[in-house]
Amino acid sequence: MMPLYCLQKHENPSGSRFCLQCGEKLDLALSKGIYPGLFLGDRYRIVSQVGQGGFGRTYLAEDTNRFSELCVLKEFAPQVQSAYVLQKAEELFEREAGVLYKLKHPQIPRFRELFRVNLDSKGYLFLVQDYVEGHTYQALLDARLRQGLVFNEAEVIQMLLQILPVLEYIHSMGVIHRDIAPDNIIFRSSDQMPVLIDFGGVKQVAATVASQFNQPLVSMASSPATLLGKVGYAPYEQIHTGMVYPQSDLYALAATVLVLLTGLEPAVLIDDTLTWNWRRKVNISPTLGAVLDKMLSPQMGDRYPSARQVLQALTGNLTAPASAPTQPRLFTPVKILLVFLLLTSAAGVGWWGAKRWLKFADSDSPRRPQAQITKQPMPIPSSTPTVNPQSTPSPQVSAEERNRKEQLRDRRQQLGIDSKFYAELVNQIFWDKYPNQKGRTLSSSPKDAALRAEWDNTAAQLLDRLQPLSLESRRRLGSFNVRDRQRWKVELNKRHFSSRTLYDLTDAAFFEMFSGKNFSEQPTSSQVWHAIAADKLNAIVAATTFGRIVFDPGATGKQVSGTLKPGEGKAYIVDLAKGQLMKLDLQANPKVLISVYSPTGKTILLEDSSDRAWSGILPEQGFYEFVFVSTASGQVDYQLNITTFEPSPSDSATPSPSPL
Repeated sequence: MMPLYCLQKHENPSGSRFCLQCGEKLDLALSKGIYPGLFLGDRYRIVSQVGQGGFGRTYLAEDTNRFSELCVLKEFAPQVQSAYVLQKAEELFEREAGVLYKLKHPQIPRFRELFRVNLDSKGYLFLVQDYVEGHTYQALLDARLRQGLVFNEAEVIQMLLQILPVLEYIHSMGVIHRDIAPDNIIFRSSDQMPVLIDFGGVKQVAATVASQFNQPLVSMASSPATLLGKVGYAPYEQIHTGMVYPQSDLYALAATVLVLLTGLEPAVLIDDTLTWNWRRKVNISPTLGAVLDKMLSPQMGDRYPSARQVLQALTGNLTAPASAPTQPRLFTPVKILLVFLLLTSAAGVGWWGAKRWLKFADSDSPRRPQAQITKQPMPIPSSTPTVNPQSTPSPQVSAEERNRKEQLRDRRQQLGIDSKFYAELVNQIFWDKYPNQKGRTLSSSPKDAALRAEWDNTAAQLLDRLQPLSLESRRRLGSFNVRDRQRWKVELNKRHFSSRTLYDLTDAAFFEMFSGKNFSEQPTSSQVWHAIAADKLNAIVAATTFGRIVFDPGATGKQVSGTLKPGEGKAYIVDLAKGQLMKLDLQANPKVLISVYSPTGKTILLEDSSDRAWSGILPEQGFYEFVFVSTASGQVDYQLNITTFEPSPSDSATPSPSPL
């Protein structure tokens, strides 16, 4: 039988459900009839799946007509339903691919051909292009973030100087990329040059096919245009009107640079007024800062008109007016940075060759709120409240108050908590209690002494709440981001858990910490949620909050029990077969909530439930997740009896699991 490959190209034995090396769930396209070893078009042998997007999958293949040279097959408009749709899709693709085929640049993968195949009586279109050996800048950034690092200024300037000529070339050919982002630029291993991949024009065709031709009840005249571009990277004119220009690509490139410099997504760097507010996140030279600001201008006419002018601005070679001659500049700040980069390249080479880390989206199905527990990961901070200056001692206040503030400062430093994040979170809690004070800076005058004392008391209570967190999580408060959740998902998958279990355990502890208050919409306190989640993940890895239920030989039942403190939780997994009848009997305080999730997460048997008994036919085979959390104010015990057996004919008729 054929081996299975994960997206990292790790080989696994047939029948594996998770990658043995990285833990990725092996749910590739085998059910669709595309598998490693399959020949497509009597020419291309599939090696592995290397990606998946909204309009199809991407495969690494060998071109047997070219001495098994590696190439990339991009599947578009999958499972086309009729010959008419297939024909129209092919016409549109040929038109767009014909334009891209004319592009001849060493930093653009060459488009080879477009071909169609029929699998299981359904038509598929594949676009063939050159394979680029290397890692995307997104993958390299993920690797650095694992080490607490990001790209430096010299590196992003080098990338700009190498990729801007590529944009100048495609724009001169009348082509707009439309989808520039860190995951669409590959750092090529052979020559360490950036390569531009995944042109958005082809994706636009796929979207048109999906939205217009593949829906026979909707006419092309009435079907709205499908707009392409990543939110945060694509400018206003592209997202809202679908119109794209060379300046649209320059905007997306500047957003990409800021993501590489900060390790933060655009949503974090754009404030509530939709204005880029990145300077407090990274310190760079005035030259590069001014260039990025101009590239990110909201009005297209305020941006550089061409990639060539961005290059000139970066290198300091803008032509001066005839009336104001200037002396030639031998060393611009950018050139000095590049010289520094060359001198320090020995230290940076290791990073360019860093191992690519898996990326998983938070794709768990939406969860309904219940019992004050949110079922979505909390947001990443996107704005900052006014920092209260009275978080530090003032010479105008009493000696007692100065001493109090100094003690708070010393304790915060001992806990390793960032001062800016600390002040923001205290403000958030303080303003929740005194909403009429929101946004106001407390003065050092006697009239505000009582409020200052309350602010300090709030700060002391917050430090008490944060102290149980690990030192590492406390130090990271203010810097958790989406990629942390992606990394956690990989670790959970290795242990047959989904993100749901981690979120359940985290929610219970978070709402215990904040006494039931729901701060899920507050970006600053969401960082505490992420810190708790990081510690809960470590506890699962260490098996302190995780157990595996294994039936004794010949037994059909098992009993598990434990004790939970307020806000605590415990998770279990048990390997069960599809079609079995399972009965649960829980003996516990009503404040103990139970959730049971199927292996794929498609079926939620119980969720945050106070039911003490349950019975039903299992819909899937694999590891089921059992999660217990306590919302009680004191210590509580629980005892679960789980029984499984083959159902009788009457039981088998049960359409779906249901509580007794």
